[in-house]
Amino acid sequence: MAAAAVVMAGLGFGPAAAAERPAPETVLREWYGLVLELVRHTPTYSPPVASRAFAYLGVAAFEASVAVGEGDLVSLAGQVQALGPLPAPPPDAALDAAVVVQATVAAAARELFGNTGPTGQRALKLVEAKLAASVADGLPAATVTASTDYGRAIAAHVLAWSADDGGAVIDNMGFPADFALGDGPGRWKPTSTFDQQQRPLLPRWGENRTFAMPSGATCDLPPPPDYSDDPASRFFIEAKEVYDARVQLSDEHRAIARFWSDDPMLSPTPPGHWISIALQLLEQDGAGLDRHAEVMAKLGITLADAFIGCWHEKFRYDLVRPVTVIRRMIDPKWEPLLITPPFPEYPSGHSTQSGAAAEVLTALFGENRAFTDRTHEDDGLPARSFPSLWAAAEEAGISRLYGGIHFRAAIDLGLDQGRCIGAYAAALRTRK
Repeated sequence: MAAAAVVMAGLGFGPAAAAERPAPETVLREWYGLVLELVRHTPTYSPPVASRAFAYLGVAAFEASVAVGEGDLVSLAGQVQALGPLPAPPPDAALDAAVVVQATVAAAARELFGNTGPTGQRALKLVEAKLAASVADGLPAATVTASTDYGRAIAAHVLAWSADDGGAVIDNMGFPADFALGDGPGRWKPTSTFDQQQRPLLPRWGENRTFAMPSGATCDLPPPPDYSDDPASRFFIEAKEVYDARVQLSDEHRAIARFWSDDPMLSPTPPGHWISIALQLLEQDGAGLDRHAEVMAKLGITLADAFIGCWHEKFRYDLVRPVTVIRRMIDPKWEPLLITPPFPEYPSGHSTQSGAAAEVLTALFGENRAFTDRTHEDDGLPARSFPSLWAAAEEAGISRLYGGIHFRAAIDLGLDQGRCIGAYAAALRTRK
């Protein structure tokens, strides 16, 4: 991980940063900037775990914005699963929006990233101290105290709600040693030589409590094509398509696969990529706190639900990965472009979460919102432009075929599953 001082400078907190009181939405953006870095460097933060953190962070920030009367926002309590009414604000207290948001998000991030490394811990402390001082500048001490205490109370409420959702504790990096592998050639087989990855990642994640959709089984999928080594079968034809795509890989397809790879520990992960896209859209619009809070809450919720729903189906069908099949049936020396993730194939997680994100963001930003995604410019990957959010989601999905990781059915039906999941978050009432 980059040194904490470098992280701070990248967030605008270097020694030469201007000493001025930030707007509440700026506070929120600064925290998301740090969190996207922490996701890269916190060992247990696989994509499902990252999505969970984005959901709780988004809800906490949203409820803080509701509490300070920002815009015409209304609470998500009673709408999302098991979230009770938030604590009432202190009577007769003057609350400052920037201080409340800062205190809420700082407390939530500190807890959600409690297992990040020493440099990450130092960055958390530095950002919190710097932002706390900047938002308090020029305010009466009583206002700062009341606003800080109330923000922390909101965070405590949200964190208490998170504690029993099924995803709060990650043992052995998410690879349970007691999980029994399925039998038969069509069932998932380990694709990594690492001892830890001889069991799949987070096999029970699909049982976690959801946010907007009723359960992990809500947006279920039909079965994938039946496993078969018959060259005329749909399964073999899809395997051959993946094989051919790798053999005939164009420069453009290679670029697409790399752009959407979003590998854990090397990127903000796939859900973080969509958070980054949303932040770019909000910045482009010059959005205020209410809009930032609304978008981050709905997007975080749908990303978390998408991984729960996707994982429910992955371990329901337990389908073998292309690399295993192609080496068995077509070419024993075949190598995919990208590293195959250590869990079952169907459906594609990229497709499900991208479809869910596109559904929510399209509802928030419009059907034909064109944009340029600069998420990976600092990693040396050129920006890519899209005519719509769904165009980006579809490219994210097909990128996994180019990378040699997924069959066609997992991509197409994963996008369908994402659309179903995203509709639940899009339907949440966030304004009066």
